Amino acid sequence: MTHPPIGGPPRVHGAERASRVPAQRRGAASALAGRLRGAATTEPGRLRLVGAVLALLVVAFGAVTAVEASGRAAAADDVVRRSQPLSADAAAVYRSLADADTMAASGFLAGTQEPENVRAQYEKDIENASRLLVKAAANTEAGTSAGREIRTMNELLPVYTGLVERARANNRLGLPLGGAYLRYANQKMSGELLPAAERLYTAETGRLDADQSDARQWPLVALAAGILALAVLAWAQRRDYRRTNRVFSGGLLAATAATAAVLVWLAVGQTLARTELHDAMANGQASLDVLNDARIASLKARANENLTLVARGAVLTEDGSADQYQSDYTADMDTLRTELGRAGKLADDDAGSTPVATAAGSVTEWQKRHTDARRTDDSGDYEGALALVIGAKDSTGECFSKVDAALETALAHEQRQFDAAAGKGRGALDGLPVGAGVLAALGAIAAITGTGRRLGEYR
Repeated sequence: MTHPPIGGPPRVHGAERASRVPAQRRGAASALAGRLRGAATTEPGRLRLVGAVLALLVVAFGAVTAVEASGRAAAADDVVRRSQPLSADAAAVYRSLADADTMAASGFLAGTQEPENVRAQYEKDIENASRLLVKAAANTEAGTSAGREIRTMNELLPVYTGLVERARANNRLGLPLGGAYLRYANQKMSGELLPAAERLYTAETGRLDADQSDARQWPLVALAAGILALAVLAWAQRRDYRRTNRVFSGGLLAATAATAAVLVWLAVGQTLARTELHDAMANGQASLDVLNDARIASLKARANENLTLVARGAVLTEDGSADQYQSDYTADMDTLRTELGRAGKLADDDAGSTPVATAAGSVTEWQKRHTDARRTDDSGDYEGALALVIGAKDSTGECFSKVDAALETALAHEQRQFDAAAGKGRGALDGLPVGAGVLAALGAIAAITGTGRRLGEYR
């Protein structure tokens, strides 16, 4: 009988123990590889592998589709609910400020007793601009360019209104200093406030362009994944037919149908979204941009026309050859006519073209009456010129009101067109992320079921 050595079993040194661990791992890996090779060399093993690959591809396609569709839908929703409304609000801020400047000059020209309706419109414009700036600040990051412009306007607006109130107070007392305060207020408006409002509008319009570009971007990864999944499903069914001589596999057909449904839904939905969003931008937003420029030009022209009578030649161009306000009026009217021409070409129906044509006709009459007013003023009849500018009948103010009303009508029509087209674009993607996930899950189950039935035949 053999006895173990005194002192217990032989000791295993550290180096020897360490060498055994990799050997054990290699043995496990070899065993696993052997089982995989065995599975790949038998038909049941191959069917299990095919089923797993099909399920993985269908699920991956559904996941990628859900992610990309969610991104496109979110961008389309931003177009409708955030960026376009903010762009419209920025344009409204510009219009409100320009109109407030116009009303301030109109009220000053009326004399010591400012008309109540003019005063009320001025206060409404200032209140509207302040409210929209608060709204814009709540939806804009402080460090962005838009945030800086909003802060600038919030700081300058009280300065402007203070100058206007000083002008009014001096005007009621019949002091000529009132005109100087009004001119200074206009310089603050035209030189600082309106440029800041224009930069805000540019920034918000840029955000709108970025959002609609994101929403219209093709989901290339999802489309490629869908095509790959369909190709592999077709291959699997052909393989099944060649080995079993059976034409159809219910599970694989169901998986193919689910995958094809998601792919078609994705392609059609994205195509419709792209088309509607392009229509919203090319027709609605493009017209809104032009009409906003036209309306702003008309407001600035009206303010400069009024200030021509307020200043009475006290403010000249840099070369001293002409009245500054008359020169600015002429430039604004040229811009107005140009933008109206562009708006007429962009209008694609009578509801859009009719108010633009009305505005253009009123601009022509406005310029004729302005020429008469300037001629009357230059001949020394200031009161006659004043009546031709701010009078209740046959005045340039009457023409300006018609132009402004027509442009407001055109803007409302184009806004409705934008909202309708952009809403359809957003709606084309509704339900796609959730639907893709559900159909992909069902497709994966069907693929596993289809291959599972074939496996059952080998048992």
